Amino acid sequence: MTDQFVIYNPVKLHFGKQVVEKLGKAASSLGKKALLVYGKGSVKRNGAYDDTVESLRKAGVEIVEYQGIKPNPIVEDVDKAAELGRKEGVDMVVAVGGGSVLDSAKYIAITIPAANSCWGYATGKIKPKAALPILGVLTLAATGSEMNPLGVVQHDKEKKKIGYGHPLMFPKHSFLDPSYTTSVPADYTAYGIVDLVAHALEGWFGEGDASLTDRFIVSIINEAIEYGPRLMADPENYELRSKIMFAATMALNGLTNQGKKTGDWGVHGIGHAMSVLWDIPHGASLSIAFPAWLTLQQNRIPNRIEELGYATFQTNTVDDTIRAMKNFFRELGSPVSLAEAGVNAGEEAQQELLEVMRINKVDGNVHKLSDDDYQSLIKHMI
Repeated sequence: MTDQFVIYNPVKLHFGKQVVEKLGKAASSLGKKALLVYGKGSVKRNGAYDDTVESLRKAGVEIVEYQGIKPNPIVEDVDKAAELGRKEGVDMVVAVGGGSVLDSAKYIAITIPAANSCWGYATGKIKPKAALPILGVLTLAATGSEMNPLGVVQHDKEKKKIGYGHPLMFPKHSFLDPSYTTSVPADYTAYGIVDLVAHALEGWFGEGDASLTDRFIVSIINEAIEYGPRLMADPENYELRSKIMFAATMALNGLTNQGKKTGDWGVHGIGHAMSVLWDIPHGASLSIAFPAWLTLQQNRIPNRIEELGYATFQTNTVDDTIRAMKNFFRELGSPVSLAEAGVNAGEEAQQELLEVMRINKVDGNVHKLSDDDYQSLIKHMI
């Protein structure tokens, strides 16, 4: 266990049916004018948009809207939304949607006061000095963005997708009503379950002996294994949606890294490269990348992989653990190869992926990846 560590999470999380009714009161304590950001319309079908607007208006909070955030959020949208917020003089950002919308809101919140592009933060060239308050209304259980200070943004021209975090990017309040997730399509429900498992796994492969943290990680993964397939068979089941939503939040709010060197994020880097090239949904990229990464590591950290398999799938060997992981992802309906994701991964596509992995300097925090590893990983993902 690491000698010293700090636990800090200032997000006030509101969980359960109709919690968005409390949004207006929370928002009015932070300001008078909100930039409301969301995606391409699903929030208007599941009721989250109407409930959010009603709550804000009842509390006397003025609303300025920015619509159209993509599932893989891009620099242009963040910068345009920040410019709008700056022009309109908003004093808070309210995000309604999944992780991509919340990630965008975090970048928007630190970009509005500075009048520069969000890309400067993502690349580490500049540091945020101020941020508008962020409130989130979550409609997809997946990324854990509702309770952490992290965000990912993509630059298509540079073929880069970068994750960045700063304490100023913690939401002040997040509102999680599982009812909003009952209409999420089957594929994105599956991708969300994969994403939460990947976050937990990345904590598992962090460095350090923190037995209680490992128990937290295993419990989160086992929630997904037990309830994920049941949810796929009964997608409108509120209780199952609640279990998966809570597990996704716990998988990336700091709980899975305590007492360890920060979780190993190489798999996310691999997935980001696929998203940049082929716009593969984030969770789908992870179900392709993680089994490949485990295969690459099977002779390097066999004991750690075996311990994982025994604790989650009751397997006894590395091979059986990897096979069980693939079978679980397939059972959910998420691809475990590029071919299953609809990518014709011939030599040209493989070379493109290799180049994008190089451009993004894909690597792990603990388990480092070489150029030879890139090439092996690509072969394992075909």
